[in-house]
Amino acid sequence: MAAQPQGDAFHIYDTTLRDGAQQEGLNLSVHDKLTIAKHLDDLGVGFIEGGWPGANPRDTEFFARVAKEIRFKNAQFVAFGATRRPNVKAADDEQVRALIASQAPIITVVAKSHDRHVDLALKTSLDENLAMVRETIEFMVKEGRRVFLDAEHFFDGYRANKAYALEVVRVAMEAGADVAALCDTNGGMLPTEIADVVADALAVTGARVGIHCHNDTGCAIANSLAAIDAGATHVQGTLNGYGERTGNADLVSIIANLELKYKKPVVPAGHLQEAFRISHAVAEVTNIAPSPRQPYVG
Repeated sequence: MAAQPQGDAFHIYDTTLRDGAQQEGLNLSVHDKLTIAKHLDDLGVGFIEGGWPGANPRDTEFFARVAKEIRFKNAQFVAFGATRRPNVKAADDEQVRALIASQAPIITVVAKSHDRHVDLALKTSLDENLAMVRETIEFMVKEGRRVFLDAEHFFDGYRANKAYALEVVRVAMEAGADVAALCDTNGGMLPTEIADVVADALAVTGARVGIHCHNDTGCAIANSLAAIDAGATHVQGTLNGYGERTGNADLVSIIANLELKYKKPVVPAGHLQEAFRISHAVAEVTNIAPSPRQPYVG
């Protein structure tokens, strides 16, 4: 009897439709996004991040249509957005309210975890940023949503101010987040560094930790696996490694490595065999030729 995927014990989280869509030259229509979402569900991923409702008309329309037009067999649908703005109540923040209005059952909230970015980008205090994280997540949980945290620039923030980066994660979990995805947003980390930081985050915060890697050093897949080895149970990536600059971790390779090398069932039985077809079908939608050297599906 074939092994069954681990359900909520391990998350395969796809962000092709949001982070992958930031790749230069990739311009997805609403119809394109609906088509890709169906392919991702066929692959058997557990979570599909659809975009940022309220941030642009295209994503707002996409969320309105996906609820009516697609019945997912395997995936749960996720909306992505930011914490409330500084000095604004979460319930009064238009972007936060748009996330609730999207009707997505899960919301991934991106938050600053690098102290310098809080100052330069948000132009607010470190304490106010923590309040933004706490109050946004508490509001979403109260509204009946499951919440994941994307800790932006976490690894760089950890280097700059370890205590603060970890406190962002701790506050998010205390507020009701289910997962804290640690983001190597600049893609500059190496596997040994990733493993050490993930292990420390688990030990200090007690959080359920996830990983989100970019490929600027060519290590996104290796970094993702190193995080899993260190205890991460939620891994984010994009189909075919789409993404800005040098791309995100290729979710096809991650899934195949977990299934075939780790003997860890993370998609429904028989779905891995569809990876070649789905990878090439999505490449046709994006109009970006697949690499003949891509692992497993090249």
